Amino acid sequence: MDFELPADDDPIRTSVRSWLEAHPSPSGRDLAEAGYVAPHWPAPWGLDADPIEQIVIDQELKRAGVRRPMNPIGIGWAGPTILQAGTQEQKDRYLMPLLAGEDMWCQLFSEPQAGSDLASLGTRAIRDGDEYIVNGQKIWTSLAQFSRYGILIARTEPDATKHHGVSYFVCPMDTEGIEIRPIIEMTGGHTFNEVFFTDVRIPAENLVGTENDGWRLAKVTLSNERVSLSSGGALWGMGPNADDLLDLMREHGSLDDPILRERAAQMYTESEILRLIRMRTVTAAIKGEAPGPEASIRKVLADEHGQHIMELAKDLAGAHGLRDDVGPFAGPADMWTHGYLFAPALTIGGGTGSVQRNIIAERVLGLPHDVDVEDGLTWAEARRQTTE
Repeated sequence: MDFELPADDDPIRTSVRSWLEAHPSPSGRDLAEAGYVAPHWPAPWGLDADPIEQIVIDQELKRAGVRRPMNPIGIGWAGPTILQAGTQEQKDRYLMPLLAGEDMWCQLFSEPQAGSDLASLGTRAIRDGDEYIVNGQKIWTSLAQFSRYGILIARTEPDATKHHGVSYFVCPMDTEGIEIRPIIEMTGGHTFNEVFFTDVRIPAENLVGTENDGWRLAKVTLSNERVSLSSGGALWGMGPNADDLLDLMREHGSLDDPILRERAAQMYTESEILRLIRMRTVTAAIKGEAPGPEASIRKVLADEHGQHIMELAKDLAGAHGLRDDVGPFAGPADMWTHGYLFAPALTIGGGTGSVQRNIIAERVLGLPHDVDVEDGLTWAEARRQTTE
């Protein structure tokens, strides 16, 4: 595809600029109804925008200082899954408030004994008339304390193999029987949570797709999660990015140092590679294709890129990097120090770097699946059986 972007007089740019002149301080609902929150989504939620159009819209919003609503799990993960598999009633009920940032969402997938091996989940959902009764525990649930809804996977057929018998639900987070407990990070903040379900009743109309088909939908969510977590800023779409750090380096003369300049060039190169891969993933979404292995490739690169940005920022601060209140890199809400402390979570959350590399190895390079040690197979024997 052509990666060159349209000129200043392009009709798309002028259209967005005209809209922004008429809406100089747009609300989340204004942006959602205009289709500017997820431009590649189909109408009425998006504009069926192609990758170039989407990037132009991004540029014009940034130029005007307009930020989209912050609802990363809702917009990036839950929305695309509901868009693909939800009923019309579910789309009408959830998607526009989700895009507008009026309803925050969280993801209820990981469990203490089912993190990297998510299909081994033990949370149960038993049908009882027009409801499902849910019991179990979830962990590492980002933003649960703020969320109105969660996307929940639970086992509805316990005798099925682990990748079957799982169903996918929209879970109202204010339902009786849900307990949310905070997990405090070394930043001192509280992003993650444990969530406990005790006889929680969820209406059967909140089932997304069909019963026992939830693992397929979970994979759709996980693929979109990898795309979403590798977008935007260095901290999963939040906080500063490579351009912000480069601006600071120029302002303070850091690029005059050849070693620092080389590290900055490497950081910029990573950023450009990620931008181009993003265009591929947007192209796939426009064609109606679920994100493929490139989502894992981009997440691996993006997570490590975010860590590189924060490490360089701390190194640039020198001795001031030991404090969060002085020096050229002490910013609003201490974003660089907070980012440095949060960055280790990037290669763990949303599927660890090791899990993503396994996906790349199997689906891109054609290497065999993990070998069951109890089978006593050597790697060569497993490879031979895989190719026969």
